[in-house]
Amino acid sequence: MNETPILLVDDEQKLLKASQLLLMSKGFSDVAALSDSRQVLGYLQEHEVGVVVLDLNMPHLSGLELLPELVNEFPSVPVVVMTAIDETDTAVSCMKSGAFDFLVKPVETERLASTIRRAIEHRAMYQEIDSLRERFFSEKIENIAAFSSIVTMSPKMHTLFKYMEVIAPSRQPILICGETGVGKELVAKALHQLSGCRGEFVAVNVAGLDDTVFSDTLFGHRRGAFTGADQSREGLVAKAADGTLFLDEIGDLNDQSQIKLLRLLQEREYYPVGSDNTNVSSARVLLATNHDLQKLIEEKRFRKDLYYRLYAHRLTIPPLRERLEDIAPLLDHFLGNAARSFGKKKPTPPSELVTLLETYDFPGNVRELEAMVHDAVARHVGGVLSMESFSSAIGIMRTPRLRGEQKPMGGVNPLEAVFGHFPNIREVEDYLISEAMQRSKGNQGIAATMLGISRQGLNKRLRNDSVHQEENGGDLPA
Repeated sequence: MNETPILLVDDEQKLLKASQLLLMSKGFSDVAALSDSRQVLGYLQEHEVGVVVLDLNMPHLSGLELLPELVNEFPSVPVVVMTAIDETDTAVSCMKSGAFDFLVKPVETERLASTIRRAIEHRAMYQEIDSLRERFFSEKIENIAAFSSIVTMSPKMHTLFKYMEVIAPSRQPILICGETGVGKELVAKALHQLSGCRGEFVAVNVAGLDDTVFSDTLFGHRRGAFTGADQSREGLVAKAADGTLFLDEIGDLNDQSQIKLLRLLQEREYYPVGSDNTNVSSARVLLATNHDLQKLIEEKRFRKDLYYRLYAHRLTIPPLRERLEDIAPLLDHFLGNAARSFGKKKPTPPSELVTLLETYDFPGNVRELEAMVHDAVARHVGGVLSMESFSSAIGIMRTPRLRGEQKPMGGVNPLEAVFGHFPNIREVEDYLISEAMQRSKGNQGIAATMLGISRQGLNKRLRNDSVHQEENGGDLPA
């Protein structure tokens, strides 16, 4: 945003120079000025301009005459009218002609800077909408290299990648949502690579930080700000200058820290601890959470104004259980990584391992799968990779639901909803066996693991079920 070119048009040279210097002091690095309104159209044809700030009362070609020409020939460039004419009719006429905003001189520096930022955001939003429309009509991902660290074959993830390509150049904050272990930081790094930011990628987990530590970590401090502050220190916001600042677990921030974060996002300004002077940030901010922020707002634990500031661009990464097609490539990827880390030959997994893993919900997502694979490779001594450690881990994690935990919906017992009546033990056992065999794609070893019984025990029950069906002429419930 701070690097977006701004063009000031005013015939008063002193005012023009003063406005140029004031905007540069607020962090805008590219501010051009023209005192002759007749040169504006030609200038825009030869230079990239993000916002035009236009005076009305000028010789040769007035702002009122120039405004409709600018809107017509350069519709993507917002025009902010700044004039000494304080008349309602003039303001209405300018807005009808397409002006983004109307300011009356003298204008406070803060208001002018804020208006220009809003104009830049407005322009960026429409550019992103156009780009998004074009991208979604195409199946092609343009920057495949940026996603090389994310192992996936999921159509859901490919759709997410296309959206990321569109919003990455924007300097608006992006909120990355997803359960623990889905890869939010990998997505943030991909956004940084796609953005073209020249600075560093700086990541910090803000969970558990009180307001003092949060402020010192992000904003730094001045010498003497507190006991032990023997010298000034820059915070991570300064370290991420012209780059990306990634704040993970923002749902755990306290209210005071949320207020400071809101100012950083909205005004791009912050106060180092112990300083009364504001610093301007040029870092692009990405944020992540595994919380439901709407629920936190209802519980008065997250500010509405901060939530709405984050809502412009939001990415939700689907959990692993919703993209089972990724289990096979992730398994292969982690087997290779684990083998290299242990100095072993990459083991061959049994053919039924993927089927077993697909029956599991993975509450820890990709991170949990990686941990499972590393444990299995650590135990591996040769031959085909054993399924024992996987079966053991899944068995430990798959805990039975406690009595009373499942609440009947609408007064109907959930068992009655499945069977149409309250079932007996035989019916429930038949149902569980049928469901396990379907989920395991007929693999009895995996089905036995899911049911928590031995393979021999499952074989015996299947034989008994066959005899039972023949005697009763019925099928197992589906």
